[in-house]
Amino acid sequence: MKKILVPIDFSDNAENALFVAADIARKSGAMLELLHVNIASVYSTPLSEFSPAVGATFEDRDYDSTALTQLEKIKFELLGNPEFEGLTIQTRVDDGYLHSAIKNVADEDKADLVVMGTKGASGLNEFLVGSNTEKVIRTSPCPVLAVPPGVEKFDPKVVLLPTTLKNDQSNAFRYVAQWQKWYPFLVKALYLNNPSNLPTDGSAEALKNRFAEAAGLTKTDVIMTSESFFEDTTILGYADQVNADLIIMATHQRHGLSHMVFGSITEDTVNHSHIPVLAVPVHWHIGG
Repeated sequence: MKKILVPIDFSDNAENALFVAADIARKSGAMLELLHVNIASVYSTPLSEFSPAVGATFEDRDYDSTALTQLEKIKFELLGNPEFEGLTIQTRVDDGYLHSAIKNVADEDKADLVVMGTKGASGLNEFLVGSNTEKVIRTSPCPVLAVPPGVEKFDPKVVLLPTTLKNDQSNAFRYVAQWQKWYPFLVKALYLNNPSNLPTDGSAEALKNRFAEAAGLTKTDVIMTSESFFEDTTILGYADQVNADLIIMATHQRHGLSHMVFGSITEDTVNHSHIPVLAVPVHWHIGG
């Protein structure tokens, strides 16, 4: 991993995510890019997850320079922490919609990971507009780690890996294996709804083992479940049951009619999770 993009809106959630990103950068040797997006003229509704934080509303003509000064202050405060003093950190300010700006910057600057704080979404807000985090997950060219409030330390010991065990899951297994080199966690593979029509005679365990062996993934278990209509609820229930502190999921990043009809289990899980969720596009390959 070479570059981690961290959207900063000067909120507590963003600061929380920054410390998570810094730990990952320290373990992986990646550099950090702190990005602030000027959304003041676009996101003025209270439904917005990333509406301008209190104390961070600037005069329009001075917005970019003031925001950049704030980012530089955050950068040097982070480098002042002995734990992170050796990190390489860049800062950048862009304008526009949050999810599209993140996508454009991730593409342009070749980010390998986006780490962002989230408050999730529920009820009418989720139905009508969703969360900004889910929009980023749907459009990002690279994996996205969503960090909910209250995550004080990022050091995953148990990871839940929901999987269909179909061929398009192989990249996710390889990606998890890469993370396991930095954090030697135990992986619990959660097999939902039998989408591959595997018999209940150990075939799922054998297929999981083949995926894991091909990816170089170690320390894995398999969990079999019955069919579930609300997959995100089942995933979060099992995460609590096995004391997982990270969920890693492959996502198809559905758009338009496909998203309206089928929705996204990953986005629903992110919106309701109290632990970090790492969303990995099925097309993503290590190194881009």
